[in-house]
Amino acid sequence: MEYTADEMMIVSAARALSNSDVCFVGIGAPSAACNLARRIGVPDVTLIYESGTIGAAPTLLPLSIGDGELCTTALTTVSSPEMFRYWLQGGWITVGFLGAAQLDRFGNINTTVIGPYHKPTVRLPGGGGAPEIAALSQKIYIVMKQSRRSFVERIDFMTSFGFGTGGDDRQKLGIRTAGPQLLITDLAIWKPARNTNELQVVSLHPGVTRQDVNATVGWKVKYSEVVTATPAPKLRELKILRDLQRRTREAHRGQRVRD
Repeated sequence: MEYTADEMMIVSAARALSNSDVCFVGIGAPSAACNLARRIGVPDVTLIYESGTIGAAPTLLPLSIGDGELCTTALTTVSSPEMFRYWLQGGWITVGFLGAAQLDRFGNINTTVIGPYHKPTVRLPGGGGAPEIAALSQKIYIVMKQSRRSFVERIDFMTSFGFGTGGDDRQKLGIRTAGPQLLITDLAIWKPARNTNELQVVSLHPGVTRQDVNATVGWKVKYSEVVTATPAPKLRELKILRDLQRRTREAHRGQRVRD
């Protein structure tokens, strides 16, 4: 069965979660991956959104953290101060699942501005709770498409701290969590290298070459000693993802959702 690069990315990201995870979910591709994960093998993963919903189990992909679908399907909804002060600062979140507009080789994220801060060429949505999620979740997963515009040598604004300039920068700042441990893109899977914490390619998606990866990254890409092939999406995974996306489109157009 044929599939798109985006489907490959979302399926690969969904596979990274486990039933024991308590996941702080970002909107967009992270949310699609987390909600797919619930349907393809990890039904007990706990999804938490920034609006305070705990154990959300949306039947459709939410448009935003304020989507009513999250609150009506959650086990409970708490205030944002409680969400951040107790759940996040208390160390209960095992995975923070984030996206990015810009990313550098050390997993630092920009979702604030493109260009100079006071005269940007593009003003982005901003950090929201992502800076705290990146610092306080036990580990961070990032999901985003590769391009030279987004994978840059130096991000224009430090919204969410990854590994700074590498090495033990997180520890020097007193950040005790593991930081970015997985980057899933439409072309490859990346993990931080031991000691340097520079992101390196550990797996290439089917049909993707090193030349393809190099052409979409603004720095000299490093590869692990052993680079594996990412397993292609299974038919069941694709069917479930496409059905979820179809029903979401129908609902957002005001159509009656077909089961």
